[in-house]
Amino acid sequence: MRGLKTGVLAVGAALLIWLFAFGGISDIGTWAAAQQRETQNALAGGLRAVRAGEPGAWAALMGLCAAYGFFHAAGPGHGKLVIGGYGAAARVTAWRLSGLALASSLAQALTAIVLVALGAFVLGWGRVQMTETTELVLAPASYAAIALVGIWLLVRGVRRVVAIKPPTHDIDDDGHCHTCGHAHAPTPEEAANVTSLRDALAIVGSIAIRPCTGAVFLLILCFGLGIPWAGIAGAFVMGLGTASVTVLVALAAVGARQSVLADWTGPGAARAMAMIEVVAGGLITLVALMLLLPLI
Repeated sequence: MRGLKTGVLAVGAALLIWLFAFGGISDIGTWAAAQQRETQNALAGGLRAVRAGEPGAWAALMGLCAAYGFFHAAGPGHGKLVIGGYGAAARVTAWRLSGLALASSLAQALTAIVLVALGAFVLGWGRVQMTETTELVLAPASYAAIALVGIWLLVRGVRRVVAIKPPTHDIDDDGHCHTCGHAHAPTPEEAANVTSLRDALAIVGSIAIRPCTGAVFLLILCFGLGIPWAGIAGAFVMGLGTASVTVLVALAAVGARQSVLADWTGPGAARAMAMIEVVAGGLITLVALMLLLPLI
């Protein structure tokens, strides 16, 4: 088991070094951006086919939308950062974190739909105003919200580190003291309860504030062509394509945490989880600020 933990940590460290020190993020971003451009160009033809009522046009368009969402999520993005960081920092189950990843992606699609609908039918905006609102207003707001999530995780982790005191009594693996009858550390069940509705809303909200630019582009075209339902359906399918990547990130984060902390309970496990939360919160905050500061 110790060898497995060491191996997981080594692989994780090597991946981080490649991403941040050897240009891994840039390479992935370049590849993903090229794929997005090709898919976006194909979307225009797909929309014309849907408008003309060609057989199979809807299925082809939805396939392109799913592909765009996948490539969009494969590049550097804040959604993976928040989902992955939270999965590493909290004793959240894989199912629950995957649900958060899916909800975040679909919420992004809903934000795009609301933005374009309000812009087109209420505010009278054109394409330029909608895209500028996405990039100049909603993107900074999303990065700021993500930074707050990171700070929140960091502060919560620090508080837990401070609250965990060295044991001086006879404490079992579940943190219960046989000397005084009190609990000096959370049980695994209590630790799992750190996930709450507040956590979920903060994570989904911080990601969903900024809609996918591809979804905004698709909706603008569909509203202009008189096929709004194709745009609405396509935006949600893009969200599902994005979720296919973020769910994998969620599963990887939970799997890595569980492999490192497997069979580890009591005060030591609580202290380790608190430190992981501090590190994850600090990393999320740092990356969010790096994305936000150039836009201010």
